[in-house]
Amino acid sequence: MNIEKTIKSLERNRFKVTYFEQAEDAAKYLDEAIDGKVVGFGDSITMKSMKLYERLSAHNEVHDPNQSTDNDEFLEIAMKCLDTEIYLTSVNAMSETGEMVNIDGTGNRVSQTLYGPEKIYFIVGSNKIEPDLARAMERAKNVAAPKNARRLGSATPCAAKGDRCYDCSSPGRICRSTVIIERPSNGMEAEIVFVDEALGY
Repeated sequence: MNIEKTIKSLERNRFKVTYFEQAEDAAKYLDEAIDGKVVGFGDSITMKSMKLYERLSAHNEVHDPNQSTDNDEFLEIAMKCLDTEIYLTSVNAMSETGEMVNIDGTGNRVSQTLYGPEKIYFIVGSNKIEPDLARAMERAKNVAAPKNARRLGSATPCAAKGDRCYDCSSPGRICRSTVIIERPSNGMEAEIVFVDEALGY
């Protein structure tokens, strides 16, 4: 894992990158940078561990589908996220060559990273970095996805065994959309908040 190379690649790909050694400092930065905005959240263990909902909802209007109690409420909040000024999420994997990979089941999380908000923040721990895009794809599918499937209680082989992707056809499959982000979409500002800690899956 080469952090310096990764940051240079992201900046070459027109992402703004802010670097922090500790998650607490990154959380403080985001808390100060985002104020009085309508904010949407994507599903992220990284963001939960940083308590970003609690911090930002104190002085922003925050829509987080993971605050829902059932699927109908989840979808209702996810729809509200489509009309937010700021969107925050993480990634399943990142390459040293500057690409980010996300796998999604419902599609709400990845769709907002492509079009809609004025600005998107990707909060990424150093454990997500792989040498190249092929390895990043492998990590997203065989490391992050099984752990997320297990966390969500999906009835899939990867959730039951917790070891790798089985490319299943289960109704509970969460690997339905895979998005590779090479550069920010036209008209969207994108910032990588990079933390030199192991965060999330």
